[in-house]
Amino acid sequence: MGFYHELLRIPMSNSISDENIPHGFRVGMGLVGLGLAGSHHIDAVRRLGFVDVLAVASSQPERIRGKAGRYCIPKIYGSYEELAVDPDVHVVHVTTPNYLHRPAILAALRHRKHIICDKPLATTAAEAVALLRAAEAAGVVHAVTFAYRGNPLVQEARSRIAKQGIGPVRFIHGAYLQDWLLEETAYSWRLDRDKGGPSCALADIGSHWCDLAEHMTGLRIESVLADLTTAVPIRHRPLRERQTFFNSDEVDRTPVNVESEDLASVLVRFNNGAKGCFSVGQVCAGHKNDLWIEVNGATASLRWDRTRHEELWIGHRHQANEVLPKDPSLLDANAQQFSCLPGGVPEGYSDPLFHILEDIYARIVGRGNSQDGPPSAFATFEDGFRINCIVDAMIKSHNDGGVWTKVDTSRNYRAV
Repeated sequence: MGFYHELLRIPMSNSISDENIPHGFRVGMGLVGLGLAGSHHIDAVRRLGFVDVLAVASSQPERIRGKAGRYCIPKIYGSYEELAVDPDVHVVHVTTPNYLHRPAILAALRHRKHIICDKPLATTAAEAVALLRAAEAAGVVHAVTFAYRGNPLVQEARSRIAKQGIGPVRFIHGAYLQDWLLEETAYSWRLDRDKGGPSCALADIGSHWCDLAEHMTGLRIESVLADLTTAVPIRHRPLRERQTFFNSDEVDRTPVNVESEDLASVLVRFNNGAKGCFSVGQVCAGHKNDLWIEVNGATASLRWDRTRHEELWIGHRHQANEVLPKDPSLLDANAQQFSCLPGGVPEGYSDPLFHILEDIYARIVGRGNSQDGPPSAFATFEDGFRINCIVDAMIKSHNDGGVWTKVDTSRNYRAV
């Protein structure tokens, strides 16, 4: 990334480049969970240039030995406790199913390791606040990878809204739709409440939308009214676990009752009086991974669509609407650091995660969040706790009959 920023003369005050990392400086990284998300984390940290992927932990070490070998990971541990003890590991990434986040994080925090956790932070707000308190007590950098924050045009929208470029925000709306759970034979641990928690679609993809709404606007969701649906209440689970998003042709299956939602619509109220609504669904045919969010202000509107992630739509009343392309020379200084390629050269799906991890590691090595640079964009455990509180409030709203429910972020949750 340093090469392109030097080429484009983009400020790097919150980034890491070859010029501000001492020769021979290395950071050791350990990974708990080597699935699809873990693979992207490995790719992203290696692009930083000074992070060594030293270890991976799995309850079935023999099962991942071949994959660890392909990724040239020298150490394989049979538990996250063993990995946490390794003195060469400075940062632990947790990319396991949701129910393992809490014990894996706590094990690492006992040894004061910096923590980077896949979203959602926890299965409930009570779990999340316990992790937040533990991370604060340990005095380490803690982060949740809401990776869509790392898109340069998301950051452009954030900068424009912060500078009152669209006037006071009045309305925020959008959706996140997928179709991978459309059929009865589709199954994932996310549907198992013991592993995924009490929510499926809202925790999995609704969390992304809520985080974007708050991050882009700087506003906070104060109350919600939710309608949750389990469109496919009985699914036929394959006897052998399969990777999420990929179909299984296994004939031997067992029927299971599903309680978690695969479809939901939510009304929201924000702390400035703005209103909003969004829908999430994982049973919407033809929608592979369609996320969009629109912010309507008093003078203009902004819309970002993940399927057209290199564009930011800008709506006007008295002039033609605009489409701003991803071109660093056209972006606000705060957004430029999230674009590592020149205009006209498309960035890939993994690049936003790389930008977020670069931001996190800048903080870890003590070079992030300087007074002269843009504010850090990554989500902390505080943000992760907030999103867990929002999801919990949506579940409560639905269970209480579809009523407005306040989002409780008071931290007054019973210890778990």
